[in-house]
Amino acid sequence: MLRVEALVQFRLELSSMIMRRIHRVGLVSLAFSLALGIRAAYADVVVVVSADSSIANLSKAQIIDIFLSKRTRFPDGGNAVPIDQNEGSVARDEFYLKFASMAPAQVRAFWSKIIFTGRGQPPRIAGTVPELKKLLLTSPNAIGYLDQSMVDSSLKVVLAP
Repeated sequence: MLRVEALVQFRLELSSMIMRRIHRVGLVSLAFSLALGIRAAYADVVVVVSADSSIANLSKAQIIDIFLSKRTRFPDGGNAVPIDQNEGSVARDEFYLKFASMAPAQVRAFWSKIIFTGRGQPPRIAGTVPELKKLLLTSPNAIGYLDQSMVDSSLKVVLAP
């Protein structure tokens, strides 16, 4: 009788171990699939100015300083006018994550603090990509970011990741 109970106990433990392993593999597969799916939702964001702008390229630090109002001028002395995209847009989230290492909540917290202390205002917001392009083309001092696939001959890329 003891051998039968021991055998039953062994089979239960083995079944439990196999189920845990299947569950673990399933979770890892699910996490990997989700990570690939989320990456597919993001695109390659590039920083652009009008093709007529005298700015040829900028460093990552210079761009972040401009978008976080720590710098108001381009290296050539011209006034820098950053144009942001709507809060919650994929391009905006990716831009701040890639270039400033800031999550959306961190960007909101940053601007709340700056506005509350009276040290600045956030960049102007373009509601759509066509509006962003129009603002960039009408102002030689404007700088913005968008998906690389949206860049055409009217725009000049000043920094790509």
